[in-house]
Amino acid sequence: MTKHSRTTFTLTSAELQAIAAHGVARTYPKGAIVVTEGDTTDTFYVILAGRVKVYATDDAGREILFLTQGPGEYFGELVLDEGPRSASVMTLEKARLLSVPKRELEKFFTTNATFALNLMRKLITRVRSLSASVKSLALMDVYGRVARQLLELAEETDGTMAISERLTQQDLANRVGASREMVGRILKDLAEGGYIATQHSRIVIIRRPPEHW
Repeated sequence: MTKHSRTTFTLTSAELQAIAAHGVARTYPKGAIVVTEGDTTDTFYVILAGRVKVYATDDAGREILFLTQGPGEYFGELVLDEGPRSASVMTLEKARLLSVPKRELEKFFTTNATFALNLMRKLITRVRSLSASVKSLALMDVYGRVARQLLELAEETDGTMAISERLTQQDLANRVGASREMVGRILKDLAEGGYIATQHSRIVIIRRPPEHW
């Protein structure tokens, strides 16, 4: 099976230490909404501990999950254009976040060119990912979107391809824009076909799922 890994952008220990001087750390309880879609704020966030989810909702209250993030990762970089937030962010567990005002983030850029370059790369990756998502929603059926999402989330460790995140069927349904029941049936079929398995509450990719079911 072709190796596949997810691209993540995390701050190094040195960068975390350097940017800490530009912000204030605060602890949030599980379920706290840190950022609300549509709001205008001037704060960039670094995750020091815990996990968050980045998501959006439609007028009917249905949720679309974009991604989850953990320690060393960051969000709120679109604050640089002073526009409204493009998504909401909620803590999935007790979390400690460093909040950095825009003016302090810009100061940090002047002395940390490597981080500024990585931020550009992250934004480019996000544009590519969004383009691929729009394409899959327009051209792929639900099965294709589920298979693609599983492969995108999988990471190889010691020769095993697995999804480290503990995803529920509803989480996956929110990511691919389908019902939980439909996603559940697809996962069941993939398991019965020998393509995936569940081990220690995580999904393991045994062999690459076919492009069409």
